[in-house]
Amino acid sequence: MELHMHSHHLERRLPDWPAAAVSGFAAGAVVMVLELVWSSLFMDTSPWITSRMVAAIVLGPDTMQSSTFSVGVVAVALATHYVLGIVLGLILAAIVAPFHFDSSIGMILLTGAVFGLAVYLFNFYGMARFFTWFNDMRGWATMVAHLIFGMSAAIIYWKLERPLGE
Repeated sequence: MELHMHSHHLERRLPDWPAAAVSGFAAGAVVMVLELVWSSLFMDTSPWITSRMVAAIVLGPDTMQSSTFSVGVVAVALATHYVLGIVLGLILAAIVAPFHFDSSIGMILLTGAVFGLAVYLFNFYGMARFFTWFNDMRGWATMVAHLIFGMSAAIIYWKLERPLGE
């Protein structure tokens, strides 16, 4: 009896780019809703603080001076958040496709979790050097949100991807 295991060796295989973009966008929406619910229900902070922090990447740190709702700030935060989500969805697909990490639901979820953890570390220990206002967000809740993002993007990509030629 032979045992056949999925080989996750590098192979020339292109991702399904539209599925990747949609998966990053959708996973970004999942995390954004979770963040708003979490900050509104369980934290004693304004739900708009995170929006201001994200918008400050584009508009500068003065954006965080207020904790009230602003349509302009939220619009910039949404645009920034979704563009980053799409870019990360594309990066995830570029990792998944050539290594066949989409071979099973377990493998795709594991890949998404590892990717989410890598994004968390990059954002909060790398990019936070340039955007210091994110240092205070380091912690288990933010890490879990990034794991959810990675796993959501991975599973959505897995469900949406189509083999080449279809």
